[in-house]
Amino acid sequence: MDITLALLLFSFIILLYWVITEVFTFIFRLTGLPAEKARFQVISLLTGCGFTTRESEMILSSRRRRRLARITMLFGYVFNVTIVSAFINVFLSMKLVQVGYEFLSLLIPLAAVAVIFIFMRVPKIHAWGDNLLRRTADRIFDRQETFNAVMLVDYIGSESIAQVTIRHIPDEYRGLTLAETKLRADTGISVMLVERNGGKPEAPHADTVFEPGDKLTVFGDYQTICKTFHAREHFADD
Repeated sequence: MDITLALLLFSFIILLYWVITEVFTFIFRLTGLPAEKARFQVISLLTGCGFTTRESEMILSSRRRRRLARITMLFGYVFNVTIVSAFINVFLSMKLVQVGYEFLSLLIPLAAVAVIFIFMRVPKIHAWGDNLLRRTADRIFDRQETFNAVMLVDYIGSESIAQVTIRHIPDEYRGLTLAETKLRADTGISVMLVERNGGKPEAPHADTVFEPGDKLTVFGDYQTICKTFHAREHFADD
């Protein structure tokens, strides 16, 4: 294989890997993972490099994500063993002129998909895509507005940091101040920040009363957080 053919094959496989990574990242984002965390985990799963961080616990915490992770790992293994090997064998058996023709026929649709992903990084288009993705996720997973929304932010040991968006105040906390809810004593959940009316997140006071539209940054057991606030996972970006 001459240097031109080698570079051609290398470039094609890199582009193909990148497109596949973005597709699986999109699917993982449907389950609620932020984009960068989803992309890092997808690359780890597809390449089989075994690089793990505390963020991988976000995959393990959800049955849906675990199933998707298994599919991603299997796809990555099959892709590496069969698809890449097949491409190499085909390229080696063809003349340079034939390779150029076949390469262009594959490159055009692949490049079109790549351009779409690049355009999605433009801020306005990215915001539009996020809204579309959120609506798509709501339809796929049958998420209803009657539930509050929760997004897993990070793990610290066995505990979690999560953001809860209050759409409907749970009956047991309606009209009560933070001190009166006894959240810390009864559930072990700490409310660290409250973002209200799009303002700057601020530390809550003992007399803080939850209102619809509040975004709470809380710390505690993830399943307990979901149960306490009657919340379901939702799509959100970093």
